[in-house]
This record gives sequence, C-alpha cells and structure tokens, in this order.
Amino acid sequence: MNIGAVIKKYRKEAGITQEEMANRLGVTTPAVNKWENGVSQS
Repeated sequence: MNIGAVIKKYRKEAGITQEEMANRLGVTTPAVNKWENGVSQS
C-alpha cells in the first residue's frame, strides 16, 4: 500500500473531505488530492 492510499484510507475513516483535511494541515485541497493520487509526495 502506497502512502497516498494510506492517507485516503484514514481520511475516509475519519469521515472528512479533502478540503477539511487540507484546512487542518494548513495546505491546499489540490495538495491533498495530489498526495492521494501519487502525483506528489511533498
């Protein structure tokens, strides 16, 4: 399982959207999307 799949799994288990996760982490929503889809690791 890659890191993107892990991020998505736990985000969904927590019942939060990519936007909510981004706000909590202080990053943009597209950044979270890129992490989950393996486009970016940072």
